[in-house]
Order: sequence, then C-alpha cells, then structure tokens
Amino acid sequence: MDLTTFFQQLVNGLQLGSIYALIALGYTMVYGIIKLINFAHGDFLMVGAYAVYFFATFILAFTNAIPPIILFILCLIVSLAAGALIAELSNCLTYKPLRYRPRLSALITAVGVSMFLEYFFASLPFIGPSFRAFPDIIKQVSFVVGGVYLNNIQLLDIGLAIVLMILLTFIVNRTMTGKAMRAVSQDKDAARLMGINIERTITFTFLIGGALAGAAGILMAMTYPRIFPYMGILPGLKAFVAAVLGGIGNIPGAMLGGFLLGIAEIYATSYNSLLGEGIAFAILILVLLFRPQGLLGEKQSEKV
Repeated sequence: MDLTTFFQQLVNGLQLGSIYALIALGYTMVYGIIKLINFAHGDFLMVGAYAVYFFATFILAFTNAIPPIILFILCLIVSLAAGALIAELSNCLTYKPLRYRPRLSALITAVGVSMFLEYFFASLPFIGPSFRAFPDIIKQVSFVVGGVYLNNIQLLDIGLAIVLMILLTFIVNRTMTGKAMRAVSQDKDAARLMGINIERTITFTFLIGGALAGAAGILMAMTYPRIFPYMGILPGLKAFVAAVLGGIGNIPGAMLGGFLLGIAEIYATSYNSLLGEGIAFAILILVLLFRPQGLLGEKQSEKV
C-alpha cells in the first residue's frame, strides 16, 4: 500500500467513523445514566434520515433557489429534532415504565422497540421497504490534495461530527444540566437527595442522544445517498461496538472508538469487502476478551 492510498483510506475511515461516533455517543450517554444498552438507537438514525428526506423533497419541489448551505442547516435542524423526538417517545412509552425493573427487561424492550420502528416504517404506504434515492441537499464537489481525493461531503461529515462532539463535551462538563447528568450517572440516590430531578435529567439525556443519532442520519444519507427502513441496523450495531471499544459510559471513549472502528473497517474492506463487514464484531470479541472496560474505561468492581 503506497502512502497516497494510505491517506485516502484514512480520510474515508474518518468520514465513516464520524457517523459511528455520533451514534456511539448516544449509546454511551444512555448507558452512563441508566445502565441501558439502547439497541433501538441505530433506528433513530433512520428516523432522522427519513424526516430530512421528506422535508428536503418538499422544499425542493417548490424552489431550487434556496442556497445549499441554508437548506443543509434547515435539514440538520429537522434531523436533530426528529431524532430527539423519537428518542424521547421511546423513553416515555417503553423505557420509563421499566425504569426500576431488572435490566434484562429494558434490554429486551430495546430490541423490541428497534424491530417495531423498522417494520412500522416499512409498512407505511408512503415509505415502504424499498430503497429511496436521497435528494442532493449539497452538490458533491471533489478536489485533490497531495494526490488524495477529497470532497466537500467528507469534510462536512468530519467537521460537523467534531463540532457536535465538542458541543456535547461542553454541555456535560460546563453546564448545570451536565453536572446533573454526571451526578446521576455516579449515584442516583445521592443525586435525588441533593435535589436533582432524576427523570428530567434522563429525559435530557435521551433528547441529546437521539438528536446526535438524527444528525448521524443526515450525514449517512448524504454520504451514501439512499435510504430504507432497515438502514440503521448495521450502523447501530457497529456504533455499539465503537462504544464498547472506547469504554461504554465514557464520552471521549465513544468518540475515539467511533473513529478507530471507521478506520479499521475501511482498511479491512480494501483487503476484502466481507472482512470489512465483520471486522467490527471481531474487534468486539477481542475487546471483551482482553480489555472489557474499553480503551478509556476504568475497571469497576461488581458486588455479587
């Protein structure tokens, strides 16, 4: 592999990893607060992508005069709102009634929510199970830097993911709501005694995590311009692996895990496409065998 090819695949890996990282952040936030692995999180990506599809199709049907950057910002807001809304609906209708039940009940429910969303969207007459071409919100423009082919969509994916990650880090570390989230993740009972509204904090966590998944939806749809109701299954599972790789419950770990997984998948795919699809799960097995707490996670003792 020559140096140019190496950097080309590195950029492609960072682009894919930025999508995984945004989804992984939702996984790790929810797990950090209520110790729930929300397997429906990948489907929130799908909901965000469809919301943008219908919104952009409606806008472009009436006018092509709107500047692409303005259209993108509007679509991003729609994707954030759609992801946050479906996440909060899932929380209120399914997870909240099971809040103080055994964790296995909530885990099984998360799988049920995931399958329901997929088949519900596939059954809707105006959606259906077929692929749909995603509209060109922003025209792709390619250019070459040092022999490496880049395009504006790649830079947008990576840049937006980094901005959202920085914003999330600021919220968690520098705001009162973020302090409440950290307190609840450490000890719910002590946080409640200190006057923190537990349910409000959990709601905010689901809203933020869902919004990030919605943002991942628009990025994925722009990168691979077709959508279908089952588009969130594999990215959701791989993002879960990314969260485990970085240390589930650890926000910087989710970012790191997402980027590393994206890079590993692109390099493995260049060798063999089937290996690229399975590399994430090989990484999951290795992490669980040799470092179950993840790269940035800490060992935790568990009472028996």
